[in-house]
Amino acid sequence: MTQAFWTNNDFNVFSIEGLEHRMNALQTKIQPKFEVIGEHLSTYLSSRGTGEFYPHVAKHARRTVNPPNDSWVAFAPAKRGYKALPHFQVGLWGTHLFIILAVIYENPDKKGIAERLSNNLKKFSSLPEDFVVSGDHMKPDALKVNEIGNDGVENLLDRLASVKKAEFVLGRHISRNKATELSEEEFFNLVEETIDRLFPVYDIIIGK
Repeated sequence: MTQAFWTNNDFNVFSIEGLEHRMNALQTKIQPKFEVIGEHLSTYLSSRGTGEFYPHVAKHARRTVNPPNDSWVAFAPAKRGYKALPHFQVGLWGTHLFIILAVIYENPDKKGIAERLSNNLKKFSSLPEDFVVSGDHMKPDALKVNEIGNDGVENLLDRLASVKKAEFVLGRHISRNKATELSEEEFFNLVEETIDRLFPVYDIIIGK
């Protein structure tokens, strides 16, 4: 039987009590896999011809009390940071794997991004039926794009433009049960296919 890339032990890291213990588990179990993903996907993203992408593995360095409930590797066309830029993330909550495109609250062009996306709502209608959208990357929950429709997406975009802390997150959530069945090849195929479907939205976001 082919070994899965992710294991239940990876997801169980987020059940470990205490900041130090959870961080130790993240650093030994999860972050080495994020480094592998970072190397692979930065090359894949850079090959698309929109500039060079750099991986950023979350370090959670500012945490002093509360352990992180999720973790990720992010990709953006900047070496020093990613939070102020539209970026891709691959990461884990205790319940699921996520592959997303994110515009988070540090982005200075949220109003312009919301306007460009609102003018191209048809892009959302053509996304796969399992794609989800959220207005807050700090929460694990998300809504299916095909269930909320263009009206629901537009509501999130209106909020992105007008509310300081509002965000826009789009992509796939894969349950831990399904994620732990994927071989390394299957996992990377899924990530690449998801990014392929997200890239037309990314191009709109950056005004290409």
